[in-house]
Amino acid sequence: METLEEFDATVTARGSLDGYRVQSVDLTDRTRELLTTPATGAVFLGCPMRENAAAKVRADGALVFPPVPDLPFDPYRGLVYAPDELFASLADGGYEATPDARAYAWFQRTKADRDIYASTLRALHDDAISDALDELLVGARVVGVMGGHAMARGTEAYAGAARLGRELTRAGLTVATGGGPGAMEAANLGAYTAPHDDEVLPAALELLAAAPGFTPSVTDWARAAFEVRARWRQGGLSVGIPTWFYGHEPPNPFASHIAKYFANATREDGLLARCTAGVVFLPGAAGTVQEIFDNATPNYYASRGEPRPMVLVDRAHWTERLPAWPLLRELARERSMEARIDLVDRIDEVPEALKRLGG
Repeated sequence: METLEEFDATVTARGSLDGYRVQSVDLTDRTRELLTTPATGAVFLGCPMRENAAAKVRADGALVFPPVPDLPFDPYRGLVYAPDELFASLADGGYEATPDARAYAWFQRTKADRDIYASTLRALHDDAISDALDELLVGARVVGVMGGHAMARGTEAYAGAARLGRELTRAGLTVATGGGPGAMEAANLGAYTAPHDDEVLPAALELLAAAPGFTPSVTDWARAAFEVRARWRQGGLSVGIPTWFYGHEPPNPFASHIAKYFANATREDGLLARCTAGVVFLPGAAGTVQEIFDNATPNYYASRGEPRPMVLVDRAHWTERLPAWPLLRELARERSMEARIDLVDRIDEVPEALKRLGG
C-alpha cells in the first residue's frame, strides 16, 4: 500500500493488515484502525504512527521501519517524484532551496565517507524508486529518447527534439528520457505539449529561449519551464529518469513523472531496460555513447528477448564526429539485432524508422 486511500480501503474491505507492506503512508491519524486491526507479518516502511500504535503492531509480529529524521528525501517512498515536489521552494528560495538541490548536497556529503548507514539509505531509496517506476509503466509502450544536456533552448535541434516527443506521444507511446536538460528536456517538453493545439509548442519554445541553458543559473532555467507549465496546464505524460550522480544536471520540469536515482548505473540500466518500443539516440557526447552500447549489449545477446529498435539521428555526428554507428553496425552483422538498427539524417525521419524496425 502506498497511499492512505489504499490503507483505508483494505482495512474496510478485509479487516486485516496481515502480510501487507505499507510504504511511506502517514498513519498518525489512523491509530484506532491500527489498534483494532490484526497486522501479523505486516511491514511498515517509513510510516509515521503514534507510539502506542507502533507498539501494538510490533506485538502482532509486524516489522516497523520508522521514518528517518533530517533527510532531504524519503528512502521508503512509494511513488516516483512529480516536478512540483522536487522543485518545491523554487519560487521563494531559488534552486538551492529545493528538495532536489538539498538531496544532491546530502549525497555530496555522504558518498565518499564509507558510512554503511548512508549507503543503505541510498540503496533503499533507489530500490523503492525502481518499484514505483515498474508500477507506473505497467502496460505502457515506452520509447526512449537519449541525447546530450548541451542542446540549448532556442536552437532548431532543440525544437526538432521537442516535435519528436510530441509526435511519439500522440502516437500512443510513452516517452522516457534521462530526465535532464538539453535534448532530454526537449523530448519531455514535446510530450507535455502533445494534448494541446499545435501552436502551443512554438509559443513554449519562444518563452524558454529566454533562458537557453541551466548555466549560469539553474533557478532562471527552471523558472522559465514552470512559467510554461503554468500557462499551459494539463500536459501530456512522460517519464524522466535522472540521477543525483550528475549534480550539475538538474531534472527538467516537463517530465510528468520523475524517477531520480542516486546510483547512476542502476538508473542507466533501468532506463534502457524499460524502453520496450525502442530507443532514439540524438546527438550527444560520452553519456549518449555509453547509452548506445549499454543498449546494444542486451540486443546483441538477446538477453531481454527480441532485440528492440535503435535509431541513431544525424549521420555526420555518428559516423564522423563520434563514429559509433560503424561499430554498432559491425556488432549487429548477421545477428537478429541487425534488422533492428537504423541511422537517419533528420529527426523527422525517426517515427517512420521506428515503425519500420517494429517499434
